[in-house]
Amino acid sequence: MIQETIVSMALVGAMIGAAGGGWVNDAYGRKKATLLADVVFTVGSLIMCAAPDPYVLILGRLLVGLGVGIASVTAPVYIAEAAPSEIRGGLVATNVLMITGGQFLSYLVNLAFTEVSGTWRWMLGVAAIPAIIQFILMLFLPESPRWLYRKNEKARAIEVLSKIYDPDRLEEEIDLLAVSSLDDRSKKSVSYLDVFRSKEIRLAFFAGAGLQAFQQFTGINTVMYYSPTIVQMAGFSSNQLALLLSLIVAAMNAVGTVVGILLIDRCGRRRLALTSLSGVTLSLLILSAAFFLQSSDLTSALCGSAALHTSTACGNRLGWFAVAGLALYIAAFSPGMGPVPWAVNSEIYPEAYRGVCGGMSATVNWVSNLIVAQIFLSVVAVLGTAATFLIIAGVAVLAFVFVLLFVPETKGLTFEQVERMWKERAWGSPLGSRESLLDGAA
Repeated sequence: MIQETIVSMALVGAMIGAAGGGWVNDAYGRKKATLLADVVFTVGSLIMCAAPDPYVLILGRLLVGLGVGIASVTAPVYIAEAAPSEIRGGLVATNVLMITGGQFLSYLVNLAFTEVSGTWRWMLGVAAIPAIIQFILMLFLPESPRWLYRKNEKARAIEVLSKIYDPDRLEEEIDLLAVSSLDDRSKKSVSYLDVFRSKEIRLAFFAGAGLQAFQQFTGINTVMYYSPTIVQMAGFSSNQLALLLSLIVAAMNAVGTVVGILLIDRCGRRRLALTSLSGVTLSLLILSAAFFLQSSDLTSALCGSAALHTSTACGNRLGWFAVAGLALYIAAFSPGMGPVPWAVNSEIYPEAYRGVCGGMSATVNWVSNLIVAQIFLSVVAVLGTAATFLIIAGVAVLAFVFVLLFVPETKGLTFEQVERMWKERAWGSPLGSRESLLDGAA
């Protein structure tokens, strides 16, 4: 019970941090929200390192989760608001790369500390170092120009923009900000309930939150969790390959994210998500088939003879079939459904709603993460592994249909064009397509 609480407390903290992080972003700015996240994370990490008992460790995990939750809202919004529209998706996806790359480095750090006295304390305490470094570097970065403009600090906003754009483009960006600021909603603070009072904001939030939920319900954490068992099916010792597997999976995840960075502003968010979900569905069907064959009499037909059925060669053959499914899943998920939900959520909300809606959608992500973590093993126990992966494949199909129907393409659009698109979609205007918006801008 204590162990389960320790593991889940970071997710609980992340949910709380994400829910409150949107308000912190809007009230105090993206820069201060990032600094706050760094402080909270650092304190939590040091508390875990020095924890004298499990209850103090739980407190540290909660604080670390709070920091992660705030950062999960703040980083994509800060990057998107400072980025030119033509490379915005790639830069937001780079944030996901830093996360997946950090996971890979954390495995290397853990490996380095395996032979050190007090191993787990070093592993937990060293996590404070990146947060401290980011805090120091963040002190030298400017506030989001869009947040500054919204808070009537126009001179500071223009100063920041002048460091990003050349003079001709700078004038265009300032004009866009001026037009956006004419909307009365951009000048007021909004509440969580305000999100549901406007039809266009409801549509945007439905698309963004749906993407975040499907990112988790299409099984990324279940597949990552079950990967040691998949490798065992290939005939390898879990003790021998556990850490190596973690390294390989984390490395593939990071490499796939790099592919996503290269494609997201070329192919677009929508196409990348649809392609990703197609591969995810196929890989989950392969995993389901592998586990079904392993547990059924059909294995003998696949292996060719009853004698081979009883041999390790047969198990290895099925195991490598499952490993192929695992590799395909990571290769399909990481470039698309990994970064796309965060990129889309950083750019689909109007200025006044960006923090609140971003926080709410990130909370949906963390809640979905917790639900999957809590029910996965129970579903496997009741239905079996093959049926569980088949169900997740069905969810991936639903996700494909959801993206097809409700998620518009935002590649290359300014924030103002995206806001206009939602208004036109909400009220039935024929001009609500990406092409018409780009033609209008031209």
